[in-house]
Amino acid sequence: MNDYFLIARIISAYNFDGYLKLFSYSDFPERFAKLDTVFIDVFGDKRKFFVENTLELQNNFAVKFKNFNSKQDTDFLIGKKVFVLSGDEVKLDNDVYFIHDLVGSKVIRNNEFFGYVKEVFQTPANDVFVIENDKNKEILIPDIKDYILSFDQKNRILVLVPGEESFYDED
Repeated sequence: MNDYFLIARIISAYNFDGYLKLFSYSDFPERFAKLDTVFIDVFGDKRKFFVENTLELQNNFAVKFKNFNSKQDTDFLIGKKVFVLSGDEVKLDNDVYFIHDLVGSKVIRNNEFFGYVKEVFQTPANDVFVIENDKNKEILIPDIKDYILSFDQKNRILVLVPGEESFYDED
């Protein structure tokens, strides 16, 4: 079974020569210039598309797939999501992780179960983890060294800095 990673959504035709404008979900826009193949969900099945060319636009990218040479050829792709296969995703530096690696991870604090990462919000200053405990209460933890001790990607365990202060509201 293949793992696919979402990198973009096709938002419109770019011109009449078969180019499609992409909305990127990637923090690495340079990746689009290096794409050879992508996968698009067509009728419930991920289909492989060969990238013929990419254009860098002001805030996005446009892509042209081989054998798609007109707006009529590409209309059915508008609104579809664009994926790459596992192994083709961008390689990250140490201590930098994809959000999909963090979501669902077990959270440990003071050597005890604290909850699971439910979601990650991206803010201009730093990411924020939404951690849900066993009572379905959500706790927001900023992704900064004052709160995060480590992340074991293989075992999917996020370890918070130990301490006695509470992350809960006192309501």
